[in-house]
Amino acid sequence: MKKLIIAALLVVGLSAFAQDKKEMRKRPDRAEMEKLTPEQRNELMLKKMTLDLDLDVKQQEQMKQIIAEQTAKREAMRAERKANQEKNTDERFDMKSKMMDEQIAMKSKLKSILSAEQFEKWNAEKEKQQERRGNRRGGDRK
Repeated sequence: MKKLIIAALLVVGLSAFAQDKKEMRKRPDRAEMEKLTPEQRNELMLKKMTLDLDLDVKQQEQMKQIIAEQTAKREAMRAERKANQEKNTDERFDMKSKMMDEQIAMKSKLKSILSAEQFEKWNAEKEKQQERRGNRRGGDRK
């Protein structure tokens, strides 16, 4: 009887552990993504947008430039943030305001490149990403 109970517990434990690994493999971890060069990440992002939004060749070229610009700006901001770990509230406000201005500019550029349907798809995908980010952080921060 003890052997049967131990075997049952072992089976349940192993199946639960196997399911956790499957869930973890759905998304590449941050370390793997950071191994990619910025150009490789940009290319992957462009391909994903091409698949999701059915971009034509002209739109792909325009989006490639925008993605490269955004990556460069993001890397510069990340470097600045690391250099100045302890910022006062005014500097944080300025940085957050600058980030929001960049997002507004990006959105207006995309509106001029994408069709209305493509823009709606892109917007919906961004909202899903924000929801996922909020869920991972333990709450909805918008």
